[in-house]
Amino acid sequence: MIDEITGAGHIDGHPLRQAVLEQGGVRVTILSLGCITRDWRVGGRSVVLGFADPLRYLENPFSFGVIAGRVANRTAHGRFRLDGRTVQLSRNHGAHHLHGGVRGLGRRNWLMEADGPHGLRLSRRSPAGEEGYPGAVDFSVTIRLEGHRLHYDMRGQPDCRTPVNLAQHSYYNLAGGGSVRDHELRIAASRFTPTDDAQIPTGEIRAVAGTRHDFTAPRTLAQADPAARGHDVNLVLDPDRDRDAPAAILRAPDRALVLRLWTDQPGIQLYDAMHMGACGGGHDGKCHDRFHGLCLEPQHFPDALNRRGFPPILCTPEAPYRQRLTVEIAPEFS
Repeated sequence: MIDEITGAGHIDGHPLRQAVLEQGGVRVTILSLGCITRDWRVGGRSVVLGFADPLRYLENPFSFGVIAGRVANRTAHGRFRLDGRTVQLSRNHGAHHLHGGVRGLGRRNWLMEADGPHGLRLSRRSPAGEEGYPGAVDFSVTIRLEGHRLHYDMRGQPDCRTPVNLAQHSYYNLAGGGSVRDHELRIAASRFTPTDDAQIPTGEIRAVAGTRHDFTAPRTLAQADPAARGHDVNLVLDPDRDRDAPAAILRAPDRALVLRLWTDQPGIQLYDAMHMGACGGGHDGKCHDRFHGLCLEPQHFPDALNRRGFPPILCTPEAPYRQRLTVEIAPEFS
């Protein structure tokens, strides 16, 4: 059922809406604003960070649960070259462009409609020039609940050559609250893209061996990073990995729940909320804080528009954008 959120008024020309997908002991709440995965409960346990009041998402400074884009992550100085000319995007992260700009896709209100008994289809036309991007793009995100698995099918049909790189931005906490540093993580990524002090990639692709970003074998975040320096890094998924196996596996400290993630993207941004400050008004009265959530954001690499050695993100009418993501959160032995 799709319900209208009262008190929000009209955003981008239409009301803010919310829908609940429910199957068995799994309940997922989706907002039309930013295609936000607002709440996800397994056996009553809330496993993503978010706000109890949906109107709080009108601010959402930490991008809880959004689909980020048109180009997720960072683009240096908000600038790139396309067909012989310089394109200047909005700059919303100091001197740089982050997650699509001041009002990227994660801050826009999408049209929402049911797609079968356990699915939704959200759509939005991003006009030419929005946040500086060339060309118009018709975006759609289909979200479907299948048992303990949530599937995201993201598409973008441009009318000219233009960049697209979306990222689903949920903060996971399989314990239902508190720090995630005691969660155990494995990611099929033996390399990463180092960054400078502004978190812009240097262009190098380096081995994770010997660094705090090495999760090729399961270990907790505290074991990997005992000094709590934090993670905000793009991990390069192994291209020869078994595509039928999860790219990432996250386990709750009490072993009650396990997250498995499948993606067709070349990288995953690992972010442990190291930059987040105290934030009240969470689900079930929780106050979220630093290290309280873990983002596993499948994506192309940050600043790909300015790094020739990175996989390209330019799309055309003949070669549109598509990303498929599946996240399963289930009891360990379900």
